[in-house]
Amino acid sequence: MRIRELLTTGRPSFSFEFFPPRDEEGFQRLRAAVASLDELQPTFVSITYGAGGSTRERTVELVSSMRKEYGIEAMAHLTCVGTSRSEILSVLERLHESGVENVLALRGDPPEGGGDFEPHPEGFAHANELVGFANRYFDFCVGGACYPEVHPEAADADVDLEHLKRKVDAGCQFLITQLFFDNQRYFDFVGRARAAGIGVPIIPGIMPITNVKQIERFTQICGASLPEPLIGELRALQNDHHAVLSLGVAQATAQCIELLQRGAPGIHFYTLNRSPATRTILTALRTVYPPARYPAGS
Repeated sequence: MRIRELLTTGRPSFSFEFFPPRDEEGFQRLRAAVASLDELQPTFVSITYGAGGSTRERTVELVSSMRKEYGIEAMAHLTCVGTSRSEILSVLERLHESGVENVLALRGDPPEGGGDFEPHPEGFAHANELVGFANRYFDFCVGGACYPEVHPEAADADVDLEHLKRKVDAGCQFLITQLFFDNQRYFDFVGRARAAGIGVPIIPGIMPITNVKQIERFTQICGASLPEPLIGELRALQNDHHAVLSLGVAQATAQCIELLQRGAPGIHFYTLNRSPATRTILTALRTVYPPARYPAGS
């Protein structure tokens, strides 16, 4: 089923992001996470493309298997990094043949340590070009990414919003935000997007905090910020894993509740292929927002 349709049911969507593991141990961990979270009946899951498109083949395989083995609607990430138009078309053809209906079109980041983004000589430099290309050849439901606190490479918030508008005008049907920890950042961003003529659903992306150094590194990379009171509490607890986990779960649960109460269309969880924190949060949310399961491909 197309994600844009799932976002018009009147119920909030709950979705998870996973990434293709590099080895069998990672696959075992992913299978356990998916099985655990599947009991909570997610609206859909997404599978990342890997740095520099390094896991392209596994992404296609995982998206297909998620739909077949678990009956979960799955979305494939697709990036411009290191990929020609013909290679992108080949991936889209495989996804189409597998019955996949949803794609998240991203410019993507270069491999770690690879310097600035450099488009493939026969590829695309921007996500809006990828969105338009996918829509030209197939009838996918194409989503995109957005940044409540501005893309790290954008000159300013207005320029960032202009880029986003081009992406939506190219056929992007919904957006998922980068992670954030101050809900007002999300609501302010949605207000500016609506004023700019961007009317598609904007799903907030949430990453439960489970490790202090890890979340500090992630926020530095993606340009998100940690509120001072929160980072102060985390640093005071950073040597106590269980205390950090408890605080992270409590903070994310409260964040999700406020987002949904104030009109967010759903929550997209960045799971890092682990289930405990996300499972605890969604279990609490499910007491208020019970599931409505839609079979994949319906």
